[in-house]
Amino acid sequence: MTDPVFNAILQRRSLRRYHPEPIPRVIIEQLLTAATWAPSAHNRQPWRFAVIESPQQKHLLAQAMGARLREDLEADQVDEAVITADVQRSYERLTLAPVVILLCLSMLEMDVYRDPRRNQHEYVMAVQSTAMAGQNLLLTAHELGLGACWVCAPLFCPEVVSAALQLPDDWQPQGIITLGYPAQSREKTRHPLEKSVVWR
Repeated sequence: MTDPVFNAILQRRSLRRYHPEPIPRVIIEQLLTAATWAPSAHNRQPWRFAVIESPQQKHLLAQAMGARLREDLEADQVDEAVITADVQRSYERLTLAPVVILLCLSMLEMDVYRDPRRNQHEYVMAVQSTAMAGQNLLLTAHELGLGACWVCAPLFCPEVVSAALQLPDDWQPQGIITLGYPAQSREKTRHPLEKSVVWR
């Protein structure tokens, strides 16, 4: 198939190793623009983005997240060698990426109901909207020759991430996308459709 969108979906991979070459600001802005054209619940556009380019800020964020990761793994009684390797890998993934984009959501403009059930659904709608923005960003990065990887770690330590980046109070960290010109390639497969689809 020659459809460029379909081809981008099939060819995109999660890449974690990058060349140190910086990404021009105009390209980052193009990625963010693509992200903001994702569908969103009620068209409230609840996504928020923190773009981290400073080596010092990446170091502070990686250190803070690594400290929480160590705490959690020690509480799980994981072997020290495994903890050290995990913390180091986490640190390198954040600090060696030329650009790190934190995706957050804000509930300020979402609907508020009288019951917790509907409020929970509204929150999930904001999560879904933010995730779709992230997918737009990932596909656009691929089309522009960039490598990228979605990292879910902020969900395990949102308050740590918020404090390290001094985020506004209503910004809720959801995920990190690391970005750079790729220094690796990967091949992946998918399960056949019949494993995931029913026809009625």
